[in-house]
Amino acid sequence: MNDVQRPAAAPREIAYEVRLAQDERDLKAAQRLRYAVFVEELGARCEGADHTARLERDALDPHFDHLLLIDRNADPETLDHVVGVYRLLPQDRAAALGRFYSDAEYDLAPLRASGRKLVELGRSCVHPAHRRGASMLLMWNGLAEYVIARGIEIMFGVASFHGADPAPHAEALSWLNAHHLAPEALRVTVRPGPQVQRMDLIDPAALDRARALAAIPPLIRAYLRLGGFVGQGAFIDHDFNTTDVCLIMDTSTMSERAVDFYTRKTPRG
Repeated sequence: MNDVQRPAAAPREIAYEVRLAQDERDLKAAQRLRYAVFVEELGARCEGADHTARLERDALDPHFDHLLLIDRNADPETLDHVVGVYRLLPQDRAAALGRFYSDAEYDLAPLRASGRKLVELGRSCVHPAHRRGASMLLMWNGLAEYVIARGIEIMFGVASFHGADPAPHAEALSWLNAHHLAPEALRVTVRPGPQVQRMDLIDPAALDRARALAAIPPLIRAYLRLGGFVGQGAFIDHDFNTTDVCLIMDTSTMSERAVDFYTRKTPRG
């Protein structure tokens, strides 16, 4: 019998949508994605997670807005339709709650004292199969729309290096401390305790710029390109298996070119 080579199936066309979570199913899908990335891919313990249901969640989730990247062709019933997520806490809701998530790691007094309108960003992740192409730009578009619609002036939140051992990140942390430290008026500081990590680990004169930048995670580099800063000191989060820095983005300092890039409309399918 002759072998007949069948034509390869056409790749499934992906159609994206960016929107806020609308119901409990959306929230569970976001928590399922977070579990897949933070626990299964990156090895976090996430002791507060529901490991049986494979949901990474905490008591603060109901207070946040959840900005979602939706794969329109996926089945929502299987919780596979959310392929990207940002967790967002506006200042008024944090005031009602009595805290931001980042309060557990950093003294946020300078941000509160600034009199500027704040939003906290966190738990950002994208499914591995969707990390190429327009997915991240779409998420940035959605975030920009959220910020502009609410008159947000400062975005901030903890961002992570993978791994709770700071040694492999010494050059990157030192570069951030030497070149991207927030201005004093906005400079949050890591809270005292055993999980505090100094960032000035290497003499700035000994740093190699290209090597240091290459060691900084892509999401943090993206904030730096927008003019973002970091707070003073890093925090070792053993539960998430990360070394955290606090990123601060003053929207008034963003260049017109950066604003145009991150707010421009991209086809969503």
